[in-house]
Amino acid sequence: MTKSWLIAVRELKERIGSRSFLLLSVMGPMIILLMIYMLFVLGDQGKQHWNVLITDPAGIMENKILANEDKSVNYSFGDSYLEIEDFRDGKRFQEFDAMLEINEKVLQNKTVFVFFRDKPSVRMQTRVQFHVERRLEERMVDEFTDLSVQEFRKIKQPMNVAFRNVYDPNDESSDKRGWVGFFFGAVIFSFIFLFGMTILRSISREKSNRIVEVLLASVNPRQLMAGKIAGIGIAAFLQFLIWGLIIGLGLYLMRSYIFTNPLEVANMDIQQLSDEGSRYSLDQMFQAREYNEFVELIFERVRFSTMIFYFLMFFIGGYFFYASFFAAIGSTSGSESDGQQFVLPLVFILLASIYAGYYSLENPDALIVDYLQYIPFTSPIVVMVKLAYGYGPGEAYQIWLSLIILLVSSLLTMMIAGRLYKNGILQFGHRVKFSLLIKWLGKS
Repeated sequence: MTKSWLIAVRELKERIGSRSFLLLSVMGPMIILLMIYMLFVLGDQGKQHWNVLITDPAGIMENKILANEDKSVNYSFGDSYLEIEDFRDGKRFQEFDAMLEINEKVLQNKTVFVFFRDKPSVRMQTRVQFHVERRLEERMVDEFTDLSVQEFRKIKQPMNVAFRNVYDPNDESSDKRGWVGFFFGAVIFSFIFLFGMTILRSISREKSNRIVEVLLASVNPRQLMAGKIAGIGIAAFLQFLIWGLIIGLGLYLMRSYIFTNPLEVANMDIQQLSDEGSRYSLDQMFQAREYNEFVELIFERVRFSTMIFYFLMFFIGGYFFYASFFAAIGSTSGSESDGQQFVLPLVFILLASIYAGYYSLENPDALIVDYLQYIPFTSPIVVMVKLAYGYGPGEAYQIWLSLIILLVSSLLTMMIAGRLYKNGILQFGHRVKFSLLIKWLGKS
């Protein structure tokens, strides 16, 4: 164990001292942050002007919603309840882009539903929510308090405005949370490929220049292989930590200074919210603060503490599982070209695993996904996707069962790779054949 640790430290120092490691540690997360920023900025695509029908059978809003006209939204009022199907299919309602439903107990339950035909920009959704909140706040002040509107807004609670597609009123369409899990899984396989290739090149280089013969004079083959995999794995883990710190800091700064939610009380300017506020200040507030569904997804709907814990577990298990294959290929190759040739099937397996994650993203409830989460080749990314969607009550055991299978499989592949490494590392000039691998596996 001591010798393996010394080998690991040697590999670690060699990796973290390289220029490529330092460059990737800084440029990698910066590129990801730039991509996230562009996703946030460009993700708010949708209809920018709305004709909204407000159904208010109880007359709670008194046919009034804006003190100042807003040219981006045109409101009309109806004094009777309207079925969703009637609004969706009725000819006289086709001119309206959305129906805003005010229920009789809205002042108590603080819940409003908006049924739209074509998805609006999220800035438009935020604007409509803001308009509804302002008017209902005025009504709540009249009904329940002796405070002024400005004083009430300082202690107000947010209104729950649910936006639903009129063709999908139960909101049964796919959830974007799965993309976060897919991203985590893709990061796992990206690091596995990058550092797996590092293992392969390192072993092939030491084998071709005969340095391995010197090393094996003081350490046995299994210790050498274990130390090399562990050292490069620690380097990968350190690089991921650097990525996590930089990306986390970047997301925090974006949330604090760029992509703030204009409907959070802490971000509101009470003067802007006053009845005397000009339309210019209202427009300025919405233009100054971007907020879209991707921002909401990243900052509000993802349980990062849970995701990161399981990410680390599957990162470690997946790395050792695949690293053993890269080590076996490097040690059994008769030449460097052989190693490159035999790594192609492994690359195809990695790509197939990423596709399995994408398939799980698009079909989270498919029966095959339940099996893919237990296969060691695909479990790291599939479990991340399913975890982002959320496991149902009593299904948490599936995560741990998948993790146990992955760790046991990693141990077995490490043992097999260790035997191949021991019998193939000092062999040169041969052609790799299946019969030869079976022969080496049979040797103790």
